[in-house]
Amino acid sequence: MFYMCVTEKISHSIRTSQQPLEGGATMGGFSGDQSLTPSMDSGQARLKELGYKQELKRDLSVFSNFAISFSIISVLTGITTTYNTGLRFGGTVTLVYGWFVAGVFTMCVGLSMAEICSSYPTSGGLYYWSAMLAGPRWAPLASWLTGWFNIVGQWAVTASVDFSLAQLIQVIVLLSTGGKNGGGYQGSDYVVIGIHGGILFIHALLNSLPISVLSFIGQLAALWNLLGVLVLMILIPVVSTERATTKFVFTNFNTDNGLGITSYAYIFVLGLLMSQYTITGYDASAHMTEETIDADKNGPRGIISAIGISILFGWGYILGISYAVTDIPYLLSETNNSGGYAIAEIFYLAFKSRFGSGTGGIVCLGIVAVAVFFCGMSSVTSNSRMAYAFSRDGAMPFSPLWHKVNSREVPVNAVWLSASISFCMALTSLGSIVAFQAMVSIATIGLYIAYAIPIFLRVTLSRKTFVAGPFSLGRYGKVVGWVAVIWVATISVLFSLPVAYPITAETLNYTPVAVAGLLAIILSYWLISARHWFTGPVSNILS
Repeated sequence: MFYMCVTEKISHSIRTSQQPLEGGATMGGFSGDQSLTPSMDSGQARLKELGYKQELKRDLSVFSNFAISFSIISVLTGITTTYNTGLRFGGTVTLVYGWFVAGVFTMCVGLSMAEICSSYPTSGGLYYWSAMLAGPRWAPLASWLTGWFNIVGQWAVTASVDFSLAQLIQVIVLLSTGGKNGGGYQGSDYVVIGIHGGILFIHALLNSLPISVLSFIGQLAALWNLLGVLVLMILIPVVSTERATTKFVFTNFNTDNGLGITSYAYIFVLGLLMSQYTITGYDASAHMTEETIDADKNGPRGIISAIGISILFGWGYILGISYAVTDIPYLLSETNNSGGYAIAEIFYLAFKSRFGSGTGGIVCLGIVAVAVFFCGMSSVTSNSRMAYAFSRDGAMPFSPLWHKVNSREVPVNAVWLSASISFCMALTSLGSIVAFQAMVSIATIGLYIAYAIPIFLRVTLSRKTFVAGPFSLGRYGKVVGWVAVIWVATISVLFSLPVAYPITAETLNYTPVAVAGLLAIILSYWLISARHWFTGPVSNILS
């Protein structure tokens, strides 16, 4: 079997090529030089050991790999578009402290993923890891479940990000034409979905370009996010004529959510959604490993650095913006000029109160909009590489079509597939915003389930057989892995709880319904058909 052959090759190669280490590994570090042919770097050599030939152009540096994950996490995107959630559920206390709570546990997830990525640096990422860690008996099912949760979660992320950009553009137009209270233009749902489709079309076009171009754009996106955060976290509180006190920012707990929820603990965990939604998508570094130089080292570095830097810069952004928060009910009110878009109103009022015009605030929203655009573009990049790898192993309908690579070594069919499915997901917003929100909920819970499965297998079935790559957590790997698994299980429950009382068809949290529905479809497909033909990862190296 492919699993057994590859596992034997990997174990032999890693054990013989790495220097002996105390306890079998190095804590939190990189070690062990691979014995390579002059024309093959360590990532390409490991890929061959895993049973795959090099088809994509390996041209990404460690910074480029980091940049793609960092751009998908994009604190400007996640925090700006979900800031209302944090304000409504707990206010500045949830925003300031909840960010670190989610950040610390997410880093545990990221560290565990980085360790596995170092051992198995393939574009398939999570689903390939699951196959290798589950053992020959469970490899096909584990790979199947992980792969579908991963790819559907990624499509949901892209749909959510680009839909958020379409909404932000709509708010920018609204404020530019006088605001909601000044007769400003407010586009219909069809206008928003049209903008969304246009954004996805541009993203697909850009992702059809060579990886060298995407690498440059990715680096530009990372710099834009870093500089954008620095500018806005300083500029907004400085320009604002009314500022919150430090005591307010660090101690004010907002219970006035208007949704019938009064428990402090309940409110706090609901407010965590903003932080957890934002720090998502760093699996992109794993999906880009077949295009990354020395991927067994640089892939893990991309994951860890993207999470760590996002935590630091995200907290700075939250802190800077929160000093401009003085009236939470007004910021959340749909009667304000931005129609209840809290950060847009904060930016707009900061400049209008200082200069008599909100133009500067609109420009600041433009800075955010560019960051969201980069985020969506990088999301499509990651989606397409996952679709390419999953179809390479025959898991998707019409797999040969999505696995094709053009003359520029780009999986262009997978790019357009990802953009098209993300657009179809967003179409549900025309029928029911509740249905769209349920689908988008898969972006957080579905993705984290995909993250947790290989980590769970690493600390259970493979706890004694896992062979680390150059990056290893050493004896702490199992502890960190269990913390990561428990955290994912916890947030899966917390984010499935009702978000308003009394519970009605309009207020029901459909997240568990969406996730359970996806699981039912995946398992049904497996039982009816896939178990007869899907065997997990398939080598494409001819013997």
